[in-house]
Amino acid sequence: MTNNWFFHSVTFDLDGTLLDTIADLAEACRLMLAEIGEPSRTPAEVHSFVGKGMAVLVERCLTRGRAPSAEQLHLAIESFKRHYSAVNGRYTQIYPGVLEGLRAWQASGLKMGVVTNKPGMFTEALLARMALTDFFDVVVSGDTTAHKKPHPEPILHACRILGGRPDRNLHIGDSGNDILAARAAGSPVFCVPYGYNEGAPVDSADCDALVSDLLAAYRQALTFKDLTNK
Repeated sequence: MTNNWFFHSVTFDLDGTLLDTIADLAEACRLMLAEIGEPSRTPAEVHSFVGKGMAVLVERCLTRGRAPSAEQLHLAIESFKRHYSAVNGRYTQIYPGVLEGLRAWQASGLKMGVVTNKPGMFTEALLARMALTDFFDVVVSGDTTAHKKPHPEPILHACRILGGRPDRNLHIGDSGNDILAARAAGSPVFCVPYGYNEGAPVDSADCDALVSDLLAAYRQALTFKDLTNK
């Protein structure tokens, strides 16, 4: 590891930070809603629904004035799982600057992880399909721990496996969920402005740096100072 780094590890959100997965998610939602006889949702609506995991995404698709019943939600989730398994990665794109940034982080010697609210059955397959698996030392999915982001446990779990202190782990994400999770875990947090933020764009005042892409995040991290004197 490079000795002058403040950070010992870096964790990344997946959807909206590393990968643009909206087209896959929108298609799975379209097929699910058609199967259960519910009105379709636009890609823009699906975009605003992403952020708190699969179950919340499906529930938001179904909610029109009142919440769906438990039975309806269960049937919809099972339908979504089938359809998303079929399209997962089909239309996904790697965001500009991601590969360059990941290669720079990897060359630095820092441990790297993914911390996402996406269920593990989809996360591992997607990373493999996009040829990103080998970059990461740990993958924490939405069902790896008892809680999802914005709870701190997924980031804390990643840090335990990576063998580093949370305050020396940099988390990079695209939404308030990432900021809240990182702050609660005691980790510095950088944000990208292009992802999925549930209709509430991230503000530079809420994170330690707002960066244009992952390569810019790497360059910013090189100059990061310990302002907390820990």
